[in-house]
Amino acid sequence: MRSDVIIVGAGLAGLFLALKLAPRRVTVLAQAPLGQASSSAWAQGGMAVALASSDDPALHAADTIAAGAGLVDPAIARLIADEGPARVTDLIALGVPFDRSPDGALAQSLEAAHSRPRVVRVAGDLAGKAIMDALIAATLAAAHIKVIDGVRAHTLLTDAQGAVRGVRCASADGNVDFTGAEVVLATGGAGGLYAVTTNPKESRGAGVAMAARAGALIADPEFVQFHPTALDVGRDPAPLATEALRGEGALLVNGKGESFVSELAPRDVVARAIHLERESGRGAFLDARAAIGSHFPTHFPTVFAACQAADIDPRRQLIPVAPAAHYHMGGIVTDAWGQTTLNGLSAVGECASTGAHGANRLASNSLLEAVVFAHRIAARLRESNATEPSHEALHASPLNPLPADLRDAWRARMQRCASVVRDAGGLAGALTQLDADENAVGPTNSFTIIRLILTAAFARTESRGGHFRSDFPDAHAPARTFLTRPPHPAAAGCDA
Repeated sequence: MRSDVIIVGAGLAGLFLALKLAPRRVTVLAQAPLGQASSSAWAQGGMAVALASSDDPALHAADTIAAGAGLVDPAIARLIADEGPARVTDLIALGVPFDRSPDGALAQSLEAAHSRPRVVRVAGDLAGKAIMDALIAATLAAAHIKVIDGVRAHTLLTDAQGAVRGVRCASADGNVDFTGAEVVLATGGAGGLYAVTTNPKESRGAGVAMAARAGALIADPEFVQFHPTALDVGRDPAPLATEALRGEGALLVNGKGESFVSELAPRDVVARAIHLERESGRGAFLDARAAIGSHFPTHFPTVFAACQAADIDPRRQLIPVAPAAHYHMGGIVTDAWGQTTLNGLSAVGECASTGAHGANRLASNSLLEAVVFAHRIAARLRESNATEPSHEALHASPLNPLPADLRDAWRARMQRCASVVRDAGGLAGALTQLDADENAVGPTNSFTIIRLILTAAFARTESRGGHFRSDFPDAHAPARTFLTRPPHPAAAGCDA
């Protein structure tokens, strides 16, 4: 099928971009009906933006740089901080009902590592759902957008010069190819590679893997952010207990009721502290009884419902928590306009590496980065003179399906070997097993992204941000990781 611009992914980044591209024709490819299988709809905290008179984009950028542990691009940090207010205005125009203070101003909450309250929310913890509801309604009403769901993109189509000209998808009827003037990957993150994650299980880094297999440059894949406070209630995915709870005064305590970490420390610090308490057998809990108490059902309805489903009443009981794979700071390298190193390919949202997050994403900067860069990509592509691909044969690198039992085994292995705390032995053992499994099964997208994460994590012999090596606990001079297609022991295969 032919189109003008093809967007792979229907989360916040993909739909906001599609709307901004008007009047250019757009095809949005989605694995599931709109609103399903999207991490954006599950985002609780909101969007960080400097709006208050006591705040300033320069302060927001400085907090972003500090949280990123030496690897944030200062120009990009300032760019998203400067352009954020205009994008919030865009979302309000689309009908997003952000919370307001009694004087009518946007209410803003404080989250970890922010120096000012600057996170705009909806009904406490419903920002992601409310934003997605507004975007979906606008998308379905937009004449220039065609949505095709039930298709899973797995391979980029390239021409003889290596330019991206389309994407191959698996559907109920087999493989189907979509070709167009431009392809934009908005495929989300990689949390589904881990056994404990707050992401939809479908979020397995396919966009980064597809781009890497086509030859795109990848940056910082070792940096996976583990949200410190997922509900430890045995659900997969794990429900999230938003950081805004601690911003409102909820405390982190162990089983003895002892505080063991500053509630508003950076996420990597809090995640490791919780990991150590749980490993010690003391457990880790959120205590919101005094700070939120009877207001829980109205102030944080999503978290309250998740607690109730697990037979926990957070008004009267402690909430058991554990770190969970939450956000992938690494991804497909782009410039300030969302262009990757491959002609015809852009990337936006969590699958992209813009330089905004460094080694440790600042809380609630992900939704901000997504809308800022979607707007910038749209501005570039609206002026693009790119034409539809010719009828020349397009190349698709071979790919095999990953058996479900092997996928589950690798989720458990990544949880053991490449999670909150890592070491050379675990990473090397995982890489050895990956060689064996890839020789047996052939190339898969999951193996590609897993190899990128493990290879970069093994090579980074220091601890920085979301990457902590117990055998190399100190930090060295900051340097980013850049990788092209990782080496494969197997090269043959068939289409997925």
